[in-house]
Amino acid sequence: MPNVRLCPPVWLVSITLAAACAAPAATSAPSPRAAPFDVILRGGTVLDGTGRPGVRADIGVSGSRIARIGDLSRDSAATVIDVSGLVVAPGFINIHSHASMGAVSTAANMLRQGVTTEILNPDGGGPVDIAAQLATIDTMPLAVNLGAYVPFNSAWATVVGNSDRRPTAEQTTQLTGLLERGLTAGAWGVSAGLDYKPAYYAKTDEIVAALSPLRSWRTNFPNHDRLTPEAGYSSVAAMRETIEIGERAGLVPVITHMKLQGHEQGKVDEALALMRAATARGVYTAADVYPYLAGQTALAALFVPGWAQEGGRDSLVQRLRDSSARARIVRETDEALVARVGTAENVRVLDRNRTIAEAMAEQGARSAGDAIARILETGSPMMIATFGRESDLVKIMQYPDAAIACDCGASQNSAHPRGFGTFPRVLGRYVRESGALPLPDAVRKMTGLPATIVGLVDRGFIAVGMAADLAVFDSATVIDRSTYERPREFSEGVRVVLVNGRVALRDGEPTGARGGKTLRRTRGMPSRAMAVSSSLNLKREGTESGRTLSVDLARRRLVVSGAGDALTAIDFGVLQTAPKWASVTGLLRDSASASELGFVLIVDDAAGTAVLQVDGRPERVFTLAK
Repeated sequence: MPNVRLCPPVWLVSITLAAACAAPAATSAPSPRAAPFDVILRGGTVLDGTGRPGVRADIGVSGSRIARIGDLSRDSAATVIDVSGLVVAPGFINIHSHASMGAVSTAANMLRQGVTTEILNPDGGGPVDIAAQLATIDTMPLAVNLGAYVPFNSAWATVVGNSDRRPTAEQTTQLTGLLERGLTAGAWGVSAGLDYKPAYYAKTDEIVAALSPLRSWRTNFPNHDRLTPEAGYSSVAAMRETIEIGERAGLVPVITHMKLQGHEQGKVDEALALMRAATARGVYTAADVYPYLAGQTALAALFVPGWAQEGGRDSLVQRLRDSSARARIVRETDEALVARVGTAENVRVLDRNRTIAEAMAEQGARSAGDAIARILETGSPMMIATFGRESDLVKIMQYPDAAIACDCGASQNSAHPRGFGTFPRVLGRYVRESGALPLPDAVRKMTGLPATIVGLVDRGFIAVGMAADLAVFDSATVIDRSTYERPREFSEGVRVVLVNGRVALRDGEPTGARGGKTLRRTRGMPSRAMAVSSSLNLKREGTESGRTLSVDLARRRLVVSGAGDALTAIDFGVLQTAPKWASVTGLLRDSASASELGFVLIVDDAAGTAVLQVDGRPERVFTLAK
């Protein structure tokens, strides 16, 4: 499994963080806790998100954190759920979410897929003011966790406008400023959809110039690749551009909803070779993918030439009324359609429930481009376009650094089956039925991998101190039921979902719990290749406002003392690593109150700091001793 360093989950080696990877596994001793847990999931097969095989264990949840994993037969809880015979996984993380704000308070379609976290504003779209967006989300009841990217397309439109023109140096600085304000507010990366106008008009060098000042944020650049007529509508060339931008700007390139379109079907090995080569030269490159061979977007977006869309819809309609311009638009639209999806039968206009081939017959249109021009004269409908080949899709899903993401989100009105079926479809069709993916790796691609791509530190894994986002499913029955004809059929087989420790789905039905939180990223949460280890010997000292932090993971020791504090770690969970960076979760005991508190420690040698986040307390930043 390239780019992923794994040792046995920490809770399988008796919480000995310095143990070698070959240390024998042992079940944790029965919990000594006098107080009951809030929730116990009893008897399930735990897949912890690392890709390792499952182990039968109980999981105890206190508050919003995982507090204990192992044999909890002697323990009690306010809520005990028997999950014998079922798989317990970290809650699935959708890093490409088009969630409707009107649906996030229930998120029934996502909970029934096992999703607990969604990252908004993909493809470069959404509000530029991330601080305002997240502040609004803070006021909303949430069934799932929500975070956001800062959108490049929206920032470009705000600064440069809707025309094909070159930004001035001042505008480039303004563009960088907008993006950095979004990162400062907590965005989980800079998303782009360079296939969409007006960001389509941005030159590669201009994008790099705007993004390069952000390299110190160590974040990611998920991009809907730009297919241009100049490059022969090449998916491979478009992916190469995404990697180039990330490499030159110093951001992790992420090929979002990765696919090989139209005339380049079958070239998946060439595309994956680009990713492998970039990662091998030190530019970690990832992707996300959904398990379908058709996508959904605006009819005009991918077929109508860029010059015809300059200035927006009104300008396009004016050009369609000019006979010379219209003839060119029709011709170039025909070329784009053939290159990207093959035939007019592969494009269905949603509000008409007609393929372009059927529209041609009804209209007496001379070609697909002519039919599309006639439709766009009176409206801007959405389409579902078939683009791909099953063998390409399988190879993309099998690529170690390709996460599963649905290109959907919390919704009541999805027109594409991915909105209700993505994650169970992978587990049912591509794990159980075809064997294309091993179950532990499929879970990793929905949990630990997407978490590390965007920079999450306390989600994506099952370990002590991690957020209690958990998905329980029946591996023998989990399956999607949504189709292109009936896209809003709920999936089956996901039985229980916890969001921050609250039971959001039980017996396959939403409970109405609103346990979701707004998630914000900081500089100390880098996008990174997944590396989870129980063998790293981490030892650091730090100071902050009269307090001292002493960490020696080889001795299972973490102590905060001084200024009225006496906090001592009593248990540790997953240790994650990246160059000059590490993070560990666990439980602390406050000697003053005898309470047990979840914690996340981020040791950032690049910044010279150790950041300690303790539940219910202000974040503390310690300066590391040199």
